[in-house]
Amino acid sequence: MRQLAGFFPATEYPDVLVGLGEPDDAAVVRLDDERALITTTDFFTPVVDDPWTYGAIAAANAMSDVYAMGGEVLFVLNIAGFPEGMDPATIAQIFTGGAAKVREAGAAVTGGHTVTNPEPFFGLAVTGLIH
Repeated sequence: MRQLAGFFPATEYPDVLVGLGEPDDAAVVRLDDERALITTTDFFTPVVDDPWTYGAIAAANAMSDVYAMGGEVLFVLNIAGFPEGMDPATIAQIFTGGAAKVREAGAAVTGGHTVTNPEPFFGLAVTGLIH
C-alpha cells in the first residue's frame, strides 16, 4: 500500500490524521475538533479447525486494530470468501462466531460481502470512534 501514498498527499487530505503516508494499525480521519473515525480491515484463512472459534478469532483480530489506536468499535462489515460447495452449516458457524465477538464488543454487524474463493477466508471491515 505504501506505493499509493503519493496518490493521496497529506496536504490534500488534512483530515486524514493517520493514513498511507505513515501507516499504522488503522486509518484515522478527523470528524471534528473532538472526534475521529478509525477504520481498518483484516481477514485471513482458518487458523483453527473449529469454524465458530475461527470466526471469533478473526473478528477479535480485526477489531483489535481499532483498540490499538485507542478507539471503540462502532460497527463492522463481514468480509468472506468460501469455496464452492463448502458446507453451509460450517459457513454459518464462522459467521456466528464472528458475530458473537462483535456483540461482545458492544458493536453491530451491519452488512458485508461474500465471494467464491478456492480457499476460505473471513474477517471484518471495522469502523470505530476515538475522542
